[in-house]
Amino acid sequence: MPKSPLQQLSELGQSVWIDYLSRDLLQTGELAQKMEEDAVTGVTSNPTIFQKAISQGTSYDEQLKELLATESDPKEIFFRLAFRDIEDACDLMKKVWDEGRGLRGYVSMEVEPGLAYDTEGTYEQAQRFHEEIDRPNLYVKIPGTKPGLPAIEDMIASGKSINVTLLFALRRHAEVMEAYIRGLERLVAAGGDPKPVSSVASYFVSRVDTEADRRLEEIGGHDDLKGKLGIANAKFAYAQWQEIFAGERWEFLESKGASKQWCLWASTSTKNPAYPDVMYVENLIGPDTINTMPEETIEAFQDHGKVARAIDQGLDEAKRVFEQLAKAGVDYDDVTATLEEEGVQKFADSFDELIDGIRAKKGELVSA
Repeated sequence: MPKSPLQQLSELGQSVWIDYLSRDLLQTGELAQKMEEDAVTGVTSNPTIFQKAISQGTSYDEQLKELLATESDPKEIFFRLAFRDIEDACDLMKKVWDEGRGLRGYVSMEVEPGLAYDTEGTYEQAQRFHEEIDRPNLYVKIPGTKPGLPAIEDMIASGKSINVTLLFALRRHAEVMEAYIRGLERLVAAGGDPKPVSSVASYFVSRVDTEADRRLEEIGGHDDLKGKLGIANAKFAYAQWQEIFAGERWEFLESKGASKQWCLWASTSTKNPAYPDVMYVENLIGPDTINTMPEETIEAFQDHGKVARAIDQGLDEAKRVFEQLAKAGVDYDDVTATLEEEGVQKFADSFDELIDGIRAKKGELVSA
């Protein structure tokens, strides 16, 4: 039987993750099916995804009723609902984690978005999530903001695995990799074992094009540059990764059992209908990376995706994209700073909407 495009992708060394999690996905067996048919080896979640899952249908009603007997804080209620889904998904993925030597089979849960600029608050909540969920294949997601960097380093130094999210800028990616390595060095120096610890750096791709294209539209012309920066940016992120996870400093940590912090391509659905629907998958294929996809992108790639190593191809062309955009008047640093700020705000807004949704559900169940 011929292998599907996603199975071929997996054989090339790229892990396929999905970017949505719900109780229905777990209870219906759909996630297990996707692991089998679509080579899915990981799951991420965020406030937007949970908000949709909890507000639609009745899957969470029974546990909600139980929680309402003892808990009134809607935020704590959400955490309890999410913990159960994350635990069940971690348990389902545990075999993949075992077989993948800890580099696959992870499930991610994000710290509260309102903590994105609060180093201490982020660290404390990330520790809490690891303690309460207590699964070796849990990633706690920490935004890659400047205040997030010390929290990332401290979490790794304490032996906990982290998914660094909301990355857009090459400079910030370099800082995140440095925080990971410093955390590992501290862990090893204190006599800790780095083998169970790992991390991914989640690079958002299509949003970069959305913002750069918007600025090009304002400037006028330069149509040949539209839809190019997101992929060029990710290719350079991978080149950075190859450079940083090499040499004596890294080889020492690797000799102790440390694993590299893989690049994860996030936001890989095509936002502009004029662009090919699998462009952010086909152009970013490479080993020791992850592509986390929404359902429509998985279906599109399974239908007509082409599999070939691409992540380290065309770097000269990617460099020209950066140069030409700068000449056209698009400020890369401002694009990525804007996207980070907007990304934090969007997740915070989704979290607020999620809490409001739980309050509404609570009201429905009490009056029923």
